[in-house]
Amino acid sequence: MSPAFGKCYDPTGAVHGVPTFPWKYAPDGYATRRQLRACGLRPGGQPVAAQVMRHCARRKGGVSVAFLYRIDLAKPVRPITPGRATALAASMAARRTCPQCQVDVGYCIPTSLGMCPTCAYP
Repeated sequence: MSPAFGKCYDPTGAVHGVPTFPWKYAPDGYATRRQLRACGLRPGGQPVAAQVMRHCARRKGGVSVAFLYRIDLAKPVRPITPGRATALAASMAARRTCPQCQVDVGYCIPTSLGMCPTCAYP
């Protein structure tokens, strides 16, 4: 067993507080938020059940962590309401509209420019 693997393996949770597994070695029955969402589920208020960890030189602490939730306790995703859909469409339209020329450019305007490229670079 490599030293990095051993530091990331704590199935009892004695060291890290929650059961910890190396990357790609989590037992069945656990999923990340993205994996739950892909299945049409959400954590539903349950606490973090476990975590997967791997060595990552780019991170400040030297490790990358993903929290895992129990699939059997996950709840279905709430359906979007008509009011929420309207609000989402309005906010996306605001992100696509240039504040300078008031034209919907068809894509989200870069926040670094604050306006469409046509207005930013005349």
